[in-house]
Amino acid sequence: MTSELSDAVPGEARPWWRDAVIYQVYLRSFADGTGDGLGDIAGIRSRLPYLADLGVDAIWINPWYPSPQADGGYDVADFRAIDPAFGTLPEAEALLDEAHRHGIRVILDIVPNHTSDQHPWFQQALAAGPGSPERDRYVFRAGRGENGDTPPTNWTSTFGGPAWRRVTGSDGTPGEWYLHLFAPEQPDLNWENPAVAAEFEDVLRFWFDRGVDGFRIDVAHGLAKDPTYPDLPEIWAAPEEPPFGTVHPAWDQDAVHEIYRSWRKIADSYDEPRIFVGEAWVSPAERLARYVRPDELHTTFNFDFLKAPWDAAAMRAVIDESTRSIGSVGAPTTWVLSNHDVVRHVTRYGRPAGRENANAGAVEASLEVGLRRARAAALLELALPGGAYVYQGEELGLEEVEDLPVEVLQDPVWERSKHTNRGRDGSRVPIPWSGDRSPFGFGPAGSTPWLPQPAGWKDRTADAQADDPASTLSLYRAALRIRHEQPALGDGTFEWLESAPGVLAFAREPGFVCLVNMSPGPAVLPPYDEVLLASEPFDDRADPRLPVDHAVWLRVPSAR
Repeated sequence: MTSELSDAVPGEARPWWRDAVIYQVYLRSFADGTGDGLGDIAGIRSRLPYLADLGVDAIWINPWYPSPQADGGYDVADFRAIDPAFGTLPEAEALLDEAHRHGIRVILDIVPNHTSDQHPWFQQALAAGPGSPERDRYVFRAGRGENGDTPPTNWTSTFGGPAWRRVTGSDGTPGEWYLHLFAPEQPDLNWENPAVAAEFEDVLRFWFDRGVDGFRIDVAHGLAKDPTYPDLPEIWAAPEEPPFGTVHPAWDQDAVHEIYRSWRKIADSYDEPRIFVGEAWVSPAERLARYVRPDELHTTFNFDFLKAPWDAAAMRAVIDESTRSIGSVGAPTTWVLSNHDVVRHVTRYGRPAGRENANAGAVEASLEVGLRRARAAALLELALPGGAYVYQGEELGLEEVEDLPVEVLQDPVWERSKHTNRGRDGSRVPIPWSGDRSPFGFGPAGSTPWLPQPAGWKDRTADAQADDPASTLSLYRAALRIRHEQPALGDGTFEWLESAPGVLAFAREPGFVCLVNMSPGPAVLPPYDEVLLASEPFDDRADPRLPVDHAVWLRVPSAR
């Protein structure tokens, strides 16, 4: 099978975003420049040389806007300012300039599905009362029942519990209910109101005019709701998200695409067009492809790839379906292994398939197995056609921190699940840079990070790995360097090769082959000229077979 993904005109340079490697900066946990325990803009600026040396093309920064931090900054109180805990607007503008001088583009997070309940709009909505223009910016509804005591629908919050909260009127009596698909502190906006669309178009221009290169769109599939607000079937009334592939009245509604068509016109109006990547938890892949049609978003995260188990058949099926569907509209596929919302893949791959998350069962992860597979998965991801995201710390081989004391947990999932789900804090622990004890260079000596770091991370710091050719950091640096050097890599074609069961093998032209061994035994290598890179050292001359849970990049004679 051969897949053609590029729609670039021959002789013209490909748009940078089609095969960019973008590094996710979870701001609170990346680098603390002020010593208050939180990552900040000063910290990012101090680590730009590291990012340039790593070889990434861009960074995506999680929300840095003023926020009460009910959900890690995704409850935004002002979309045109910087939270004082992270810095100032002049510091942000300086970061943009410095990043560009390092050859690194900057993508921000935008959160258009909801605001903070402390946003001036929502405070105005509460004060104005039912039927007001101020309330119409959000989703307010009367309750059901004789006294309106029952929520307007049986929808549940993604974080657990009801998706509606009742407000109290100015006279102290119970009033209307407002929709919050996430935490109660995150009221959903009403995208049927033209004032909402106009506001966000202005926010886009505010940051684009300051040099921001693009936006990652939070909950990109959730802005439009079914205007009839129907109840959910009984199976969906539980505190879990509805099954993927099923149209929920709050997710993946057709009206969302008109929003992104208007946004694309704004992005394309700049001399160097800006770009969008959508966080769209949408399945099947045909529906996801609708978000990256030529007049909508540029790319979208491939979460089916992230969710795939360590199994060759499952991985191949996801790769085939993703490249076919996304490629059918001329867009590149964007691969991702981890982010701030999921268990880090070192830990996921260290557990049996279907039990990757500790909350799904008390299965101890083998971090040795997980790290070996994670290194192999990195070479798989970076060899596939299209773009890729690297979540901060994955280049250091960091695992999920699953033994955080309950008193330090801050993710609203912990409370909303009635302490049955520890939430996402384990993937957000501040990363280690140097030294043999906390804060491991994350902040000044003597400072206390906002989440505690494992003592064992002293061997995983960036400094400890920098000069070790066998380290995970060295592997990522080498992979990104080769990716930039090899004309076969990035956007373009790929072709599956015949391989034994449990082995993925594909060719990229000119003259490149990637082999990933997920089988229970060694895999025979195809004819090759040179090993360009292997996920773990092995003596290919003594035994030309690839060990279990290994990946290798080979230079082969070109078919052209």
